[in-house]
Amino acid sequence: MRTSRRGSRNMGNGLARVGRGALPKNATVVDGMPRKLLTKAGAAAYAARKGLVEPVIGQIKRARGFRQFLLRGFENVQGEWSLVCTTHNILKFYRLCV
Repeated sequence: MRTSRRGSRNMGNGLARVGRGALPKNATVVDGMPRKLLTKAGAAAYAARKGLVEPVIGQIKRARGFRQFLLRGFENVQGEWSLVCTTHNILKFYRLCV
């Protein structure tokens, strides 16, 4: 499901406007994200990803050469991703200490 910057959500067969007010009780986190992005505080928090999360993903992909998972299945991929992140953190810690 994609969301445009104008607050419309692609429902597969058309666009529906993001409503205002309280979210329904059965709403998921994904359902609340378009509303959050429409606020200045929500947009600022989401923009902070550029400086926090995205550089790490770029370093893992470029410097470590990690482009795809070798294993299949959620648990295997989760374990492989944990190893990649642990390697990144150990190398980061090593560089700080040396």
